Amino acid sequence: MSSAQEPLISASERVDAGEGEHHDEGRLESGKAIPAAPSWFIWLLTLSAGISGLLFGYDTGVISSTLVSLGSSLSNRPLDYLDKSLITASTSLFALLISPFSSVLADSLGRKRVILVADVLFILGAGVQAACSTVWVMVVGRSIVGMAVGAASFVVPLYIAELAPAEHRGRLVTMNVIFITLGQVVAYIVGYGFGEYGHPETAWRWMVGLGGLPAVVQLFMMTIMPETPRWLVMVGRGLEARGVVEKVAGGKVAAREVDATVKSIEIEVREEQDARRLRRRRGDSKAGWAEGFDELFNIRRNKRALAIACLLQGLQQLCGFNSLMYFSATIFEMLGFPIPTLTSLVVAVTNFAFTLVALLIIDRIGRRRILLWSIPWMVFGLLLAAFGFFLSGATDSDAPGSPMVILVSIMIYVAGYAIGLGNVPWMQSELFALNVRSLGSGIATATNWGANFVIGLTFLMLMDFLGPPLTFTLYASICVGGYVLIWRFYPETAGLSLEDAASLLEDDNWGVR
Repeated sequence: MSSAQEPLISASERVDAGEGEHHDEGRLESGKAIPAAPSWFIWLLTLSAGISGLLFGYDTGVISSTLVSLGSSLSNRPLDYLDKSLITASTSLFALLISPFSSVLADSLGRKRVILVADVLFILGAGVQAACSTVWVMVVGRSIVGMAVGAASFVVPLYIAELAPAEHRGRLVTMNVIFITLGQVVAYIVGYGFGEYGHPETAWRWMVGLGGLPAVVQLFMMTIMPETPRWLVMVGRGLEARGVVEKVAGGKVAAREVDATVKSIEIEVREEQDARRLRRRRGDSKAGWAEGFDELFNIRRNKRALAIACLLQGLQQLCGFNSLMYFSATIFEMLGFPIPTLTSLVVAVTNFAFTLVALLIIDRIGRRRILLWSIPWMVFGLLLAAFGFFLSGATDSDAPGSPMVILVSIMIYVAGYAIGLGNVPWMQSELFALNVRSLGSGIATATNWGANFVIGLTFLMLMDFLGPPLTFTLYASICVGGYVLIWRFYPETAGLSLEDAASLLEDDNWGVR
């Protein structure tokens, strides 16, 4: 197997110009050389692409404040549970529908162009929401935003991962998650500001309409950013790929190392094309778009990569986290907090702060270990919240509960989520071989949005039907089940090249040591 899936500046290829020594900087073992910092260009690329994460987070968080500010503005009546669930879940549903399709576009049009299309959809969706006057037009606006979020949430981590050096890939992909959590913080600040000081009839329009502003900024920034070298090589534009590798390296490696990196990608692409032609001659593979699905579902390591990626993405949503993002203001209003949007801001800031912690430790501790350490804290927080509701006699969604106990327990849960499960699933692209990376990441992202849709549609109903204690206990039990599966099947990939990470799954033990 060739090394075409190596990071742009492979850890094993990085050269100390003064001594000519090769350092293996992509491993977790002690005693290795300290990795060189990412170049200014890779940080600029991450910043430009990460604005999509800001949009993702803003549109996730702003709906919480919007739902408690709408009053009778839509369809001239107060919203019921079904209205709120439809407005919330429509975003997830269309993100689910667009994710697999966007993976095909990312292979045919390029990663960068899919980000630009998502920006246009963000702007359009924000405009429709701000101008709507009925529930169903609001649902249409949220659906357009859902298409944008579905495309961006899939392609941005892929774009960053295909550009990032192996020893920094975890940190740089986590930067996208930091933008998501920052967007949620901004959404709650905007929601609080307009909710408290804006005009009651127009405040919510400003909340949703401002979501289009970052998309305009990103639209201009991404036009001057490059495409990933791996996609350029796939479509026969090797010279352009070499130029991107040089920029990402920032002049820190010799020209021969740049040539070797591009050559390795070309060799891998050629080997995959040869293997595909051989399978066609034997009748083992389909032609056209179905070929990617055939390779994804019939090759052992690809099937395993998809199973792990879908497990992590599904668990990220089924643990119930986004129910807090969507309905935190509703929950805190139910608990009797005087300014529920301000209380929700505490949760968003906790999420942001502990995502910063993840940024600092994820490449040193590792993906698998950080999940196994953080999920038990999520379980503890959820069970404590269930106990808080039970202790106060909150057996239905109208009872007040124990506000401070529940608030603290939710903060513990969110902290555990932000350190581990909020970040690791978005590193899914490092599990897949190059020829199925886009398709596999798209399907895994669709799993995320499918689970998100279920959570958004059912949370208020579960709170009403089961009551808060059983609802939070249900989410805790899902976390326990996910913990067991991660312990058994998810291998450590931190510091490995993309090729090495994918090859782990050939092992009978799924690469778990």
